[in-house]
Amino acid sequence: MKGMRIAALCALFGAALTVSAQPAAKAPFTFDAMMKLDRIDEPQLSPDGKLVAFTVQTVDLPNNTKPTQIYVVPVDGGTPQRLTNDGNSNNRPRWTPDSKRIVFVSDRSNSSQIWSMNPDGSDAKPLTNLPTGADGVTVSPDGKLILMVSDVYPECEPPNAGPGAEYDPVCNKTKLDQDAASKMDARVYTSLLYRHWTQYQGKRRRHLLIQAFDGSGKIRDLTPGDLNTPPFSLEGAEQYVFSPDSIEVTYVANTDPDASTSTNSDLFTVAAAGGEAKRITTNPGADEGPLYSPDGKFLAYRTQTRGGYESDQWRLAVLDLGTGKMNSLADSLDRWIETYTWSRDSTRIFFTIDDHGTNPLMMIPAAGGAIRAIAQGPSSIGAMQFTADEKIMIYTEQSGSRPIEINKATSKGGPGVPLTHLNDAVLAQYQLSPLEKISVDAADGAKIESFLVKPPDFNPSIKYPVLFEIHGGPQGAWGESWSYRWNAQVFAAAGYVVVMPNPHGSTGYGQSFTDAVNADWGGRPYDDIMSTVDYVSNLPYIDKDRMVAAGGSYGGYMIDWILGHTDRFRALVSHAGVYDLQSEAGTTEELWFPKWEFQGLPWENPELYQKWSPSSYVKNFKTPTLVTHGELDYRVPVGQGEELFSALQELKIPSKLVQFPDEGHWILKPQNSQFWYATVIDWLNEYAKKSSPDNKLSPN
Repeated sequence: MKGMRIAALCALFGAALTVSAQPAAKAPFTFDAMMKLDRIDEPQLSPDGKLVAFTVQTVDLPNNTKPTQIYVVPVDGGTPQRLTNDGNSNNRPRWTPDSKRIVFVSDRSNSSQIWSMNPDGSDAKPLTNLPTGADGVTVSPDGKLILMVSDVYPECEPPNAGPGAEYDPVCNKTKLDQDAASKMDARVYTSLLYRHWTQYQGKRRRHLLIQAFDGSGKIRDLTPGDLNTPPFSLEGAEQYVFSPDSIEVTYVANTDPDASTSTNSDLFTVAAAGGEAKRITTNPGADEGPLYSPDGKFLAYRTQTRGGYESDQWRLAVLDLGTGKMNSLADSLDRWIETYTWSRDSTRIFFTIDDHGTNPLMMIPAAGGAIRAIAQGPSSIGAMQFTADEKIMIYTEQSGSRPIEINKATSKGGPGVPLTHLNDAVLAQYQLSPLEKISVDAADGAKIESFLVKPPDFNPSIKYPVLFEIHGGPQGAWGESWSYRWNAQVFAAAGYVVVMPNPHGSTGYGQSFTDAVNADWGGRPYDDIMSTVDYVSNLPYIDKDRMVAAGGSYGGYMIDWILGHTDRFRALVSHAGVYDLQSEAGTTEELWFPKWEFQGLPWENPELYQKWSPSSYVKNFKTPTLVTHGELDYRVPVGQGEELFSALQELKIPSKLVQFPDEGHWILKPQNSQFWYATVIDWLNEYAKKSSPDNKLSPN
């Protein structure tokens, strides 16, 4: 797109991203209302620019499942068509280059395998039948190959196997059967990262496999050995990609000997036919999200410069594949790079950043230069894709008052066009309050922003209780994005003014602001939150005697810290909170995190651990507290919540412990989520205000 096209998009998005409040006569947006929403994800524009394939996850509350199906919608507009019906999970749609088939992952054959179908959903055929299952499919640009991931047994590989070694289905099937039949369940480890997120490490490793699209020839392993490749990631970036000529694959791997203390993932290339893998980045921090330019001359990716720090600034890098020279772009923005895509002529990169709670769209020349703002508004943009002529851009949009939908923008200007309206009918029935922004001054002069959500039928002459939600991270942020785990609209519907502060440590306000939480967990962030509490308590519609607070992960830590440092809140909720820093450091899986945040492990810096551990201030605890935790949480192990609850009980402080045996760091299963929301709201209501018969909070 030339200059005037970009200008047209600027005007277009300014109109497209406007979010307005719903009429006040509608019902409050409850948990049950949230469960009716269609959860849109993974939009994929067909190469011919005619269709967008995407996934829709719904909630089946009675069966406690979240089935996912694949849809398509015409780029020219029209009613989305559901393509899949078999199986509970159909995801990751990817087009063949001729736009005649959609390749996807499905569990319809009682295991996760790769399938393909016509764009109308007909003629569905399996492409794989791996005993170890298949996931994460990608189709080569020439349409002849598919790349996928599978958890395989490295012991089934030939000795000294190199990239391209043959995958042995017979051996892998035998090992699976042996493990299933074994009566002995002991785990034996001689190195760290033996468990991660919600799973213990078994005998299998995640590898990249490649095979012919038509099923001919052998399935080959491009990343044999003892490593999980690509490594675990919560970031969502693509971790492997074909080159435009389909000759090679670039992927992410972390080859450091101790994965529990290293964030040093690098990019590697390997021939699609197999051969020696080549490391192409040597940065001490993380490199991820490789994306070739359409002409195949450059590789864009995200990079962090500081090793061992998972919350270092994510920068946009471009590697010249001919010269090997790397150029870091957009550093002047001092913002994290989120999503990005190439222009079709390989001269520009369009990208989004994390900025003050939104994700605006920017553009920069691939060789470096002036940055242009393409779209800025009170919502967040992602998953941008262009048609071949660059006259249409497909993207997702969401806000704190509206879940993700798929939109399109045209270079002709005018308003943006929503391609999906799957949630319009549901949302039309309920009140959803727009997020409002407030700010207070920090001691260092920084502006501490918060998002505020008012309850339905808000009346400024009434005094309302207020719920402060503390985000996790600590390097995270609240903003204009939709959440199903900590949905402010649901809490507001219970009658609370919801305040979501972004204290020091939050992202989107510059890297120095983010770094300020390092070795200062209960310092400036706590002061920022309490300054926000002071400001909010003086608002004319707030009852300062009915304030409550809740948070998860680092937010749970802050709740635990608040317990020992103030009694201004009527009740607290600590979910998956860090209570004792020393025991947390000894049981969490990613040791790079405490090593960075507290400048070493407990025996190396005991004073800092003692200073910032909520358990050091247990004698000051007074506030009634609900403790919730998942037993499969290995990021913040369940013992943290149990230690906190034991202390509360011994001090005779009103408290309750709720544990979920089948959940990890997040509460995800529908009925568990339903119980969690109900329990949290009931607990807050008990202390902030007794529930009225309709289970809504009386504002008076």
